[in-house]
Amino acid sequence: MKSADRVNKLRDMSEEELQRQDVEMREQFFRLRLQWAMGQTETLKKIRELRKDRARVLTLLREKAKEQ
Repeated sequence: MKSADRVNKLRDMSEEELQRQDVEMREQFFRLRLQWAMGQTETLKKIRELRKDRARVLTLLREKAKEQ
């Protein structure tokens, strides 16, 4: 999925959904980092994508907070 598609999908979410998405991404990022540190995975690309997606979610949460 392209990043523009991801952003559009995230923009359609409510603030609660974005917060849940942030929590899920944080947990997934923790698990991937742990696996990376233990040498169990070679998914650096997935870690990078997840980090960028989480930054997008946090940006959208800040935008929604400013609107209110």
